[in-house]
Amino acid sequence: MSNSSLKKVLITGAGSGFGFEAAMRLAQKGFDVIAGVEIYAQVQTLKWQAAERKADLHVEKLDVTNDGDRRKALDWGVEILVNNAGVGEGGSTVDIPGANIRHQFEVNVTGPLLLTQGIAKQMIKRGEGRIVWVSSREGLNVNPFTGIYSASKHAIEAIAETMAYELQEYNIEVATVNPGPFLTGFNDRMFQTWESWEDDPSERLFDYSQLAFPRAQFDPEAVFATVTAVAAGEVDSFRNLEPKSMIDETKQLQQLPWERKVTDGLGTRHQAIKNAYKMKPETPVSA
Repeated sequence: MSNSSLKKVLITGAGSGFGFEAAMRLAQKGFDVIAGVEIYAQVQTLKWQAAERKADLHVEKLDVTNDGDRRKALDWGVEILVNNAGVGEGGSTVDIPGANIRHQFEVNVTGPLLLTQGIAKQMIKRGEGRIVWVSSREGLNVNPFTGIYSASKHAIEAIAETMAYELQEYNIEVATVNPGPFLTGFNDRMFQTWESWEDDPSERLFDYSQLAFPRAQFDPEAVFATVTAVAAGEVDSFRNLEPKSMIDETKQLQQLPWERKVTDGLGTRHQAIKNAYKMKPETPVSA
């Protein structure tokens, strides 16, 4: 079973979304929670929100891409690390500018891994610890217009699985949480990043002003509960995909590249691209 003695939690990207809610719930469950936010302007806001929820949070400015912030985190005695901070860059793999590609990987992969390296070595010295990577269903599957984001999450999957093998002899637990399409605003913001691209719009392959996230989205409660439970050690499975109703579809889609022919669909528009042109932003899953 997971180690129930671990109490000090660091959650990155706790200013909103999954990280925000998991930080609140873990604090309410009695964990000693450090909530990391990207910018100083979020610190006081999160403190006020925590007070309203009667959640005892310690809030810190922690930009995972900032070396000084990562060094600062080494003084906090972290026993459970939840790597939740992330951004999403939407757009075709042949359109997204280089600066945006690099930023995607700095925030989602390089920064969190460098933070984890230092904290993991402290855990090893203590002989116990837990590392949770908030990945994505996109770390297991792909979709048009989320390929660069998906690539960063595929990288997280490789890192987390390898890390689990490397750290098992040191009693360090490693797990992933893989959210599918949930209505937190994250997916819809990802389909707006083209507005700040520094490129020549006439050279773009697609008209992004007409696109939206191509799937209806679920209520995020399932992910709030799962991230909290995995971080708390109440769930001991390595991979934790939500919603569970999408597990079979996810596994089937993982099989498709083995069966795909290079000529499949040539000359036709992929159905998911058609959906992106038809879907309205922030469409909830019908009950």
